Amino acid sequence: MTTEEPLRPQSLMLTFLGDQVLGRDVCVYSGSVIDVFARAGVGEQATRSTLTRMVARGLLRRQREGRRMYFGLTEHSAAILQDGERRIWQTGAVNRHWDGTWTLLGFSLPDSQQRRRHDLRSKLNWTGFGPLFNGLWIAPGEVDVSDLVAELGVAAHVKVFRAHADDGTDVGSMIEETWNLSGLAARYETFVRRWARWETSLPDVDDALALRLLMQTEWLRIIRHDPRLPVRHLPDDWPADVAERTFRTVYDRLAPLVDAAAGRLLDLVPVRQGQA
Repeated sequence: MTTEEPLRPQSLMLTFLGDQVLGRDVCVYSGSVIDVFARAGVGEQATRSTLTRMVARGLLRRQREGRRMYFGLTEHSAAILQDGERRIWQTGAVNRHWDGTWTLLGFSLPDSQQRRRHDLRSKLNWTGFGPLFNGLWIAPGEVDVSDLVAELGVAAHVKVFRAHADDGTDVGSMIEETWNLSGLAARYETFVRRWARWETSLPDVDDALALRLLMQTEWLRIIRHDPRLPVRHLPDDWPADVAERTFRTVYDRLAPLVDAAAGRLLDLVPVRQGQA
């Protein structure tokens, strides 16, 4: 079993907001968030600190109603959540429709820009690229890196191409050499071991919301680290498909309980314009 870092409170918060607030034009009472997060194992002080930091970073807006403080989404956080929603429900974990296209990104930064080079590599990893060679990174499909390059200010040092592998290239071996497949597979296998029990069991109603919050946050973390490599070039027992079925089955199975728990535990108010 892999050793996973604990889920960050901000990641849990974004998942919670995406599940209960996104697209509804509402704000949620801080006390409701504290209650749900306590059930997910996050203490009150950590929850309050997370809310405060996210407001400071422009990820949340505040709205006072009497003596109570409510929190809602900003345009920035809504965009992040919509991207996560697409990643879970539209893109998915299994790439069955790859057309053979690769995005190649070559870069060369001077030693005086080591920090920027490190930041570029980190961003490329997050975007699904793997290091084919030292200064040449590759990702399946057509990946738009224009925002990433502009954000880091490295346009003068980066070249991007689209390409197809030559018939003589062993794509399966190239993938194994470029990405940590065993580590990624272990994440999916751990997910199944942790959550498959809820395919046939149900928690208490008031715990369902926190339980699904934890599962969905963990799932999104896994698939955001998955470059979505073409399934036809992955091992036959690649576990992403099984893990995705587990996620969707448990998500749907918990839905009635989550709706009931949300109705009992969450205090929501309509968004009022002009408050931040």
